[in-house]
Amino acid sequence: MEGACRGGRGVSTSLVTGAHGFVGSHLARALLEGGDGVRVLDRPAPRLADVGGVRLSGLDLLGIGEEVELVEADLREADAVAGAVAGVDSVFHLAAQTIVGVARESPLETFEVNVRGAWNVFEACRAHEVERIVFASSDKAYGSSPELPYREDFPLRAVYPYDASKAAADAIARSYANAYGLPLAVTRFANVYGGGDLNFSRLIPETAIAVLDRRPPVIRSDGSPERDFLHVDDAVSAYLAIVKALDTGAAGEAFNAGGERPHSVREVIELIVAGAGTDVEPDFQGAGNPAGEIDRQFVDSTKLRELTGWWPAVELEDGLRRTLEWYREHPEARPASAPAKV
Repeated sequence: MEGACRGGRGVSTSLVTGAHGFVGSHLARALLEGGDGVRVLDRPAPRLADVGGVRLSGLDLLGIGEEVELVEADLREADAVAGAVAGVDSVFHLAAQTIVGVARESPLETFEVNVRGAWNVFEACRAHEVERIVFASSDKAYGSSPELPYREDFPLRAVYPYDASKAAADAIARSYANAYGLPLAVTRFANVYGGGDLNFSRLIPETAIAVLDRRPPVIRSDGSPERDFLHVDDAVSAYLAIVKALDTGAAGEAFNAGGERPHSVREVIELIVAGAGTDVEPDFQGAGNPAGEIDRQFVDSTKLRELTGWWPAVELEDGLRRTLEWYREHPEARPASAPAKV
């Protein structure tokens, strides 16, 4: 696929891959608010049949679609990626196939996008001597560790397709920093949530939509699995802290960021139901943890905190209230089809 630029705002300084999506769009907005020009590398905004067949981009939902320069390209096309990287000062590589269930069903596509796509970005950054690169790995790269919380010096024990794709790209990213001096840092964030997440196979957006529609959310587990949750505003502030740290010697390092303690799926659902003021009861359809997923996840953010002073500012209960309010105010982003299993 040939890359095609449209809607630019002059010379860009920061490239965000995957900015049609949830976290990328929030990061792009923060960069714009900080005075950066923003270029976006992404495939065309997805056509979502369950929201009326219209194209929904996180950029448009946040009102910044006209303020960025958009390069429509596929991460797997090295020449198109190189063209998007040329001329920028910073790269935030967030684009990926991010759904665990999709990775289990379609491992080849997941490895192609998440691994080959990543090395295409890193090689383009090396060729164009980009000054700062932040790569979004995942806490799932740690796999099912015998010890919690995860620390950055833990081995990556990924065994499932999505987790393995992130662990492989994580290792490749750090190899570029160590072998070629690429000014690159890796992030291993907890589960990011908040308003604007249109992946309704995820726990929080689907549960929020379900309770607002007064229907039971369908849960694939028994509610016992535990996850670490990070509000999107805190994720964005962590990205900005890490890219700034690259100017003072954080290259080749990995950084965790999370909400400081794990929460069970059942606890999250209870908080959402209480925040919505409804009496909806979830439909638990599983026993234990869904196949292909890690039972307990929790990261230690001490390294990032000690280096940059970053700290999660949004408590889970408050963040879930904000999330519910966002979906109340954006009915255009709420699906009309049958509920997803989360």
